Formats: sequence, C-alpha cells, structure tokens
Amino acid sequence: MKRLFADTFHWIAFANPNDQHHARAVGMSKELWPFRTVTTDEVLLEFLNAMLKSPNLRATASKQVQAVYQDPNIQVLPQTRISFLSGLSLYQDRPDKTYSLTDCISMQSMRDEGIQEVLTNDRHFEQEGFIALYRTQAE
Repeated sequence: MKRLFADTFHWIAFANPNDQHHARAVGMSKELWPFRTVTTDEVLLEFLNAMLKSPNLRATASKQVQAVYQDPNIQVLPQTRISFLSGLSLYQDRPDKTYSLTDCISMQSMRDEGIQEVLTNDRHFEQEGFIALYRTQAE
C-alpha cells in the first residue's frame, strides 16, 4: 500500500471545517485512497499548538490526535533524541532556508522511511526533492 506523509498543514485543514483547505483535504483523502498515513509526534505537537486558538478547535484537535494514535492505518513515528538531532542537522545545514525544525524532522523521517509524497502545501518540501501533493494535485 502507498505511504503518504501527513504534515501539519494537512491535519489542520482536515480537522477544521472553517479552514480554506478543508474541502480539499477531505477530497484528496478520498481521491488518493487507499494509502497508509505516516506522521510524527512532532507534527502532531505542532498541530495541537496551531489549534489552541479556541476551546472548540482545541477539543477537536485533541480528539483527532487521540483518534490518530488509535487508527491502525496511521503510523506515528515517535520523537526520539536521534530524530531530533537528525532534524537539527538538516536545520543547521540549510541556513539559507526558512525550514522549521518540525519540517526538518519530517523531511529526515521521510528520507528514513523512503517516502516521497507529502500531504502539504509547503514548498519547503519541494525544495528538498519531495512531492507536495497539495501543490501538485488539481484543485
């Protein structure tokens, strides 16, 4: 089964019906099915932080993260000292880029897992040679 990496962008769009990309997130998930989702603890942390703007979004995000950990079709790569240092290495190696540390950890995790496609609209992934599906799929 195809494996796709889910970035914070995707989790936010999917969880928030008021997000401008929500319909596209739901539609892409159906269009690309079947696939196995891969993400990281760091991505989920970033997602939770982004969703704390209102109690309703915060509750939705908390429930979604709990569901992610229970879903056998979603693999969450754990945060480890090794993953942190690997991401930090990429972060340090790209002083000309504005990659977040979370994105660097995601990119290194994708390389480690042999995943090329990512559910995101973030061009930084394309700069590292990945396929950002929200940027390549027709709206």
